[in-house]
Amino acid sequence: MATTEPLYGFVKGLPSGIDPIPLSAIGQQGWNVLREDLPLPLAVLKRDAIEHNSRWMRRFLELSGARLCPHGKTTMSPQLFQRQLADGAWGITLATMQQVRVAREFGIPRILLANQLIGPSSIAYIAGELAADPAFEFYCLVDSVAGVDLLVESLRRHNAKRPLNVLVEVGITGKRCGCRGADEALTVARAASAASPWLALRGVEGFEGVISGATPADRDEQVRRFLAEMVEVARRCAAERLFATGSVLITAGGSCFFDLVTEGLRDIGVPDVELLVRSGCYLTHDSLVLQRYYEQLLERSAAARGLGEGLRPALEVWSYVLTRPEPTRAVLSMGKRDVSFDADLPAPLWWFRPGRDTKPVPIPPNCVVSGLNDQHAMLDLPADSPLAVGDMIGCGISHPCTTFDRWQFLPIVDDWYNVVDGVRTYF
Repeated sequence: MATTEPLYGFVKGLPSGIDPIPLSAIGQQGWNVLREDLPLPLAVLKRDAIEHNSRWMRRFLELSGARLCPHGKTTMSPQLFQRQLADGAWGITLATMQQVRVAREFGIPRILLANQLIGPSSIAYIAGELAADPAFEFYCLVDSVAGVDLLVESLRRHNAKRPLNVLVEVGITGKRCGCRGADEALTVARAASAASPWLALRGVEGFEGVISGATPADRDEQVRRFLAEMVEVARRCAAERLFATGSVLITAGGSCFFDLVTEGLRDIGVPDVELLVRSGCYLTHDSLVLQRYYEQLLERSAAARGLGEGLRPALEVWSYVLTRPEPTRAVLSMGKRDVSFDADLPAPLWWFRPGRDTKPVPIPPNCVVSGLNDQHAMLDLPADSPLAVGDMIGCGISHPCTTFDRWQFLPIVDDWYNVVDGVRTYF
């Protein structure tokens, strides 16, 4: 369905008036973004950057001994999920049942729900999927005895044919889900282990990405302490023989600190451990917040520095200069409905004048996006800037997750902005 489901001209980013077209035929249309074959604003994915990032992460994981279970919520694109699995990903991480249903619709065989499984309809759906497909593997989190009891009650009511794999979640005081402290985690782990045959305790999970500090060094030390607590929980569970038969999973690692995770959770002294990192943003990276985190990662990790050129931004949003209403202000044709703004405002990178230029050039200096409305961006620039109405501006973004969710369709382009493919998203 990912490649045969038709796209229509009313989908944002596609030319109006086109006949319904399957996604698999997008790269055969001869479209070029700079030739204005597609309407702006337009979010694009750069093929060569994606391929480079994929290779970089594979090399990093080979050095670290970890496996990748990327967070699918970043893109919610089954095509990109399949690419990650083809690259060797252990499975796909998801956060909500809607996301799980999308992944199953497209045949994803192994899913980690990095969240609690709550609600009778959701539990019934998972029980049904496990019964219908013996090859399907599903894992979710537990962080309370009440949550364990709820799962057991529902699974017993549905006469589940296979145990539900669960990981005890270690959390952080004052933050979101997860057991507060190792002792509480052990209490939950014991309850989950005792809930056989309905549940199977398969490992320990945490998410360090919510940790902050007064300085990067302080934050990194807090991350290391948190990872040490996860290790303590895993060791105590192993000592009490709480884990079910099979590999023990230990997993953390968003897109900011996966180097610390591979260091802190490697060689933890528990037999048959599989370390999973869950970075979802590595594939597209970004131009701002993740780039800053990546530069800090390079300072910490000699292994990462040894891999040569690092991650490249692969996601851009292009728009027109609509007007220059004041000498130091241009207004662009993109806004909050088109680009993320939860971490940083977009960063102007490229300038292209249709009819004059053959390729984009770096945007003149001192051009800054200072604000967004729903459909407009305020670009502050020097009074003598040559930018003119009708020029095309390519912006880098900050935080891919909240740009992807504004687009049902994103073209994949080569270095000359020829459209060579496209992806669908399902948010």
